[in-house]
Amino acid sequence: MRNQLRIVNFISFLLCIVLIAPIAIVVIMSFGESSYMAFPPTTLSVKWYQAFFSSPEWMESLVTSFVIALLASVIATTLGFLGAYSLVRGTYGNKKLLVSFCLLPLIIPTIITAVALYFTSVPLDLVGSKLWIAICHAMLAIPVVLLILISALQNIDISVERAAEVFGASKFYTFRHVVIPLAVPGILSSLFFSFLTSFDELIVSLFLSGLDSETMPVRIWNSLLMNMEPVIAAISTFLIAITVVLLLLEVVFRKSRNKQLKRA
Repeated sequence: MRNQLRIVNFISFLLCIVLIAPIAIVVIMSFGESSYMAFPPTTLSVKWYQAFFSSPEWMESLVTSFVIALLASVIATTLGFLGAYSLVRGTYGNKKLLVSFCLLPLIIPTIITAVALYFTSVPLDLVGSKLWIAICHAMLAIPVVLLILISALQNIDISVERAAEVFGASKFYTFRHVVIPLAVPGILSSLFFSFLTSFDELIVSLFLSGLDSETMPVRIWNSLLMNMEPVIAAISTFLIAITVVLLLLEVVFRKSRNKQLKRA
């Protein structure tokens, strides 16, 4: 049994190495100084990071991605939380069918969704609208948000809500002052994951973004089509760092929140 467990652990370790290796190669290449991508770099430099942060075009696309992702995460988490609460606490039937319907964006290929959204957006003159792109990104993020929040709300003891109502609290007061505070770790996780879903989205953004709403993934895509600039490695490393930081913040906050709840 121990030998089998060691073999499984070893295989898992090898798979992790295979998955991490390409990321590590990109990170190392980003510190090169040559005018083309080379691995390993002959000279270490932060030249391409300076080029990235000093470029108005790249900074504009970064700000656009950040604004759209922030809007999308708020929209997706708000709608997802209300939907998850309804599914967990509601007494109506066909819940499984509703959940399956809400998870359709995970099943349908993104390219099909992007084409459908494009043909819907053109007649309404919504192509290039940052708010519309954020709404479309939120639609893609809602399935993830829904799964996280359904799990979080199922862990909240319904007797706590009933106790609040017994002592005279209205349903709205109980929702605001009991349910939401207890669901904060799940809400925060939903915000982080929906933000990352929107921030990294390419296909939908490729169809819906305009000249004034070009997101970072779209700009990277266009740059790759025209020229393989080493600055792209620096940008990729920057995006990887943002993802890692957000995930670490989510873990730290969740652990801190769990400790507070245990003390309470």
